[in-house]
Amino acid sequence: MNTRLPAGDRRSMVEIGRRARAAAGRLAKADGDTKNQGLHGIADSLVEARPRILEANAQDLERAEQAGLSAALVDRLTLNRARLEAIASDVRGLSELTDPVGETYEAATLPNGLQLHKQRVPLGVLAVIYESRPNVTVDVAGLAIKTGNAAILRGGSEAVHSNGALVEAVHAGLAQVGLPFDALQFIDDPDRARLTELLHLHEYVDLVIPRGRNALHEFCRQHSTIPVVTGGIGICHLFVDESADLQAALRVICNAKTQRPTVCNALDTVLVHRAVAGSLLPALVDQLAPEGVTFRADPTAVSFLEQTAAGGGALPQAVRAAGPEDFDTEWLSLVLGLKVVESLEEAMAHIAEHGTHHSDGILTGEAAHARQFVAEVDSAVVYVNASTRFTDGGQFGLGAEVAVSTQRLHARGPMGLRELTTYKWVVTGSYHTRE
Repeated sequence: MNTRLPAGDRRSMVEIGRRARAAAGRLAKADGDTKNQGLHGIADSLVEARPRILEANAQDLERAEQAGLSAALVDRLTLNRARLEAIASDVRGLSELTDPVGETYEAATLPNGLQLHKQRVPLGVLAVIYESRPNVTVDVAGLAIKTGNAAILRGGSEAVHSNGALVEAVHAGLAQVGLPFDALQFIDDPDRARLTELLHLHEYVDLVIPRGRNALHEFCRQHSTIPVVTGGIGICHLFVDESADLQAALRVICNAKTQRPTVCNALDTVLVHRAVAGSLLPALVDQLAPEGVTFRADPTAVSFLEQTAAGGGALPQAVRAAGPEDFDTEWLSLVLGLKVVESLEEAMAHIAEHGTHHSDGILTGEAAHARQFVAEVDSAVVYVNASTRFTDGGQFGLGAEVAVSTQRLHARGPMGLRELTTYKWVVTGSYHTRE
């Protein structure tokens, strides 16, 4: 069966929406066991199709190299045996999680005897638009199937072969249990007009989720007639205050920056209290520079590093003065901003001005400072004495995520199973009438 939207077929955008709506209706009626069997079928199909998927990914990587894509984008694009096995394992893991669909909560009985409760139901049809990362294809498929949603995928042209092979594997898994192929549909036409048309399918699509660069998010916000959840742009901060355990802080900073620097929850800026800057900054440069990290330091940080440098005050080779835009840059690479602040309040003000409401944290030994930071920093995920790298659906026990939302409605932070449901009110009476 053809899994892709034929290039240039403008009419088929409406047809793909109709098919998705019909599939969503069928999925909403599927029981939990059937959906879980479908997830296991998808995982098995991914493993069986590994040679085909890796071959398709090699085609994309070759094209990416010829096109001169950045190292960060190439890393996001890359699939290998280990990554593919991890993706399949994550899909199986979803089957072990509680199905939120049908869950009842906030039950109440009114004085007149009417009984009310809320009941979770699928959102319906999701349109997910993303770049570079083929793992998103399977993450979305698994989460959508588990929650009874249909999904329309529009991946980037740089991953078209990988995504096509992954969708074929997903369809093979769905076929094993009789779930509709149209639950997951893939648009491979790179024409921007197809994207605009997708963003106007409000009759069929319930939510648009863009994942990628800020320009993609802005395009979706400006052109969509469908509600849009934005996020995933992460300029992430850690503030080291004067009471922090500096050795422990070094470990956390190293993990947040180097464990996987090309993702949205990797650390971009360290804010250091002046009282500990003389000790922490040289140690930080000494520890991270051998790992390939380079630094963009504000004037005060430069001064501290010059004072402690060997050889008469020269800056370490890995450090250079920060430019005007450096603290507003999501690096997605081994670059780290350094800024010295006078107080917790100044650190929070910097985060408010330069952050993206993604993941920001404080490293501190003072409980009062931690409480103030949590209360005043307006980020989707706020950390106390932990790496920002934990902002992830799998790490949060959600199984996976369809996106990390940095807005307030309708979800915030990693969007897992519950975030892909809405609810209906259920009212039960005894032939009640209103007077």
